[in-house]
Amino acid sequence: MVVYSNLSDQELAGLLRSQSDQRAFSELYVRYKGVLHGYAYKKLGNLEEARDLIQELFSALWNKRDTLPDTHNLSGYLYTTLRNRILDFVAHRQVEHKYLKSLQDFITEANFITDRQVRERELTRLIEDAVNELPPKMREVFLMSRNTGKSHKEIAEELNISESTVKNHVKGALKVLKTKLGLFAYILFLLK
Repeated sequence: MVVYSNLSDQELAGLLRSQSDQRAFSELYVRYKGVLHGYAYKKLGNLEEARDLIQELFSALWNKRDTLPDTHNLSGYLYTTLRNRILDFVAHRQVEHKYLKSLQDFITEANFITDRQVRERELTRLIEDAVNELPPKMREVFLMSRNTGKSHKEIAEELNISESTVKNHVKGALKVLKTKLGLFAYILFLLK
């Protein structure tokens, strides 16, 4: 009976490649699992990630056992393969972090825009409600003043009222809006 622990790496790799020998694979796993895990942990700083990479490495070794290169330095082959897997993993993790950061920035910006739009709509609704509560003639004069860009004189001529009446209606409307909306909303309204 063959004592697998006495076989060299090259002999075990040969048995694995030619006969798909599970005991040869198990012996290689026992020999290298600990040192490869230590290497992976040192590079990644995470036990679970290191354990996962070692598991993937040995799974790939078993799945590709028929094409395992005939190498005199199996440990070098395993270390090189693991190093490449670590580099791929780190690169993937960096891409993942960039994507997540980009997504978080987008969500934050979208929330800001959405919040701002909601506040603007609410302010617009408040202003419209306040304007609609004005007396009819005052509302008409005020809306003509704000929406058409006409001067007080033009509004007075169009409505057949005095220019001072137009001024009083606009002044009264602004005073009511200032009271109802508060100073901040009133200033925003004037800037609109």
